[in-house]
Amino acid sequence: MSLGQERDAFKRLHRPNYASWHSQPTPLNSTSSAAATPAPVPAPITASTSESTSTPSAKKKRPKTNIVYSQPADTGTGTNVNTQLVYAIDHLKSTHNPMRLQDIAIVTNTPLETDAVLLEKFKSHDRILWDPKTDLYSYRHEFSFRNKAALLTEIQRQTRKGGGIPVRALKESWKEAPLAIEELEKEGDVLVTRTVKDGQLRMVFWNEIKPDDESGGKQVEKEFFDLWHSLKVPNDVDLLRALHAEGLQATAEETPIPKAPSNMKKKGKRSAPRQRQAKITNTHLKGEIDLSRDYERK
Repeated sequence: MSLGQERDAFKRLHRPNYASWHSQPTPLNSTSSAAATPAPVPAPITASTSESTSTPSAKKKRPKTNIVYSQPADTGTGTNVNTQLVYAIDHLKSTHNPMRLQDIAIVTNTPLETDAVLLEKFKSHDRILWDPKTDLYSYRHEFSFRNKAALLTEIQRQTRKGGGIPVRALKESWKEAPLAIEELEKEGDVLVTRTVKDGQLRMVFWNEIKPDDESGGKQVEKEFFDLWHSLKVPNDVDLLRALHAEGLQATAEETPIPKAPSNMKKKGKRSAPRQRQAKITNTHLKGEIDLSRDYERK
């Protein structure tokens, strides 16, 4: 066998699969120049290319929206008169400057100028002040102060009455009130209670005892503070046992005053006794003696 025949037999054994080709290659028994040039290898067909050729256009993804369908949509001030009144009053409450009626209507988008019922309710509100000279409206806050000294005076006045002031009410009257209260707390002029969850200012009281060496009033050391809060009150059973072991006795509860029965008549003025009409039985004396008359003995 010649060298050319062996080459042709080798090519027949390793002949590639032309079934997936789009065009048929040149036959093997062509001229030597055509056989010498290698045939182009087709690109492999993947799933993505097959899908792109089969479907004319790919599906577009829907844009994601942040709409919460479980909550009602914000429709502004609404059409209810009371809702519009709340919007107008809240806006006037948030600002400390007097405003014109036209400006309030524009900012809050409420028909204050055209709706007579809404305007009447707005003017008759107990917190709305109207100046007839300037035709301006303002909100009457619970407190009227604009500086730190006036704030301390208001806290002193309220503490002398026997109570503190909520910090929220002070903030509505003056936005800088919380910062001023924290400064007064550091200076020792006021005492503040805070929320357990996030430590926000809750109530403020005037500190009558100044923190100095003569009168005291200094902050308790943290060691004693922790010892106090580490004490635990026992339950009722253990507490009674501990008192009995020390020879003590628990105080008795206050006995409730018995209530009067509900079926008794209320105390009041006594009415005059009702006179019953006597029945006359001596009819045989009728005409001779007047039985309805009282006869006195002589």
